[in-house]
Amino acid sequence: MADSPTTPSYPALSVPSETGNGYPEPYAEPSSGRIKRKLGNHGGITNFGVNHVTLPAGCQSSLRHWHTRQDEFVMVLTGELVLQTDAGERALGPGDCAAFPKGTGDGHALQNRSDAEATYLEIGDRAEGDEVDYSDIDMAVRWIDGAEYFVRRSDGSVIQKA
Repeated sequence: MADSPTTPSYPALSVPSETGNGYPEPYAEPSSGRIKRKLGNHGGITNFGVNHVTLPAGCQSSLRHWHTRQDEFVMVLTGELVLQTDAGERALGPGDCAAFPKGTGDGHALQNRSDAEATYLEIGDRAEGDEVDYSDIDMAVRWIDGAEYFVRRSDGSVIQKA
């Protein structure tokens, strides 16, 4: 965990950022420019995550995915994003929210197709044993011997440690 503040309040942009994702090649590129600040971790929160995410122009949040045990929620702060789900695409702007209940099988991702950066808050619980399925590719995150791995859904073969 990053250095915790001495008071419960702190500027979001003072929290150290991480750029990119942990996806194996060849899947890393679409969200390689994503900038994430783990606001909740910085404040010592352990039961759920709160992240401030910046998507530069042309970047996406993640591969389209869904969680088996974790609910997710996003709220757009600035810019324009396109939400992709099984129902199709929907434009989101400042103040728009999207909720992704666990276990639905409906993968989601956000894309920034504009010429300017966009920011949003991402909130999710930290459900033990949560696994992830990627809707458009043969990949999932599974627990094997107490660790998370990217695996092929088709045969369960390990791609790499998550």
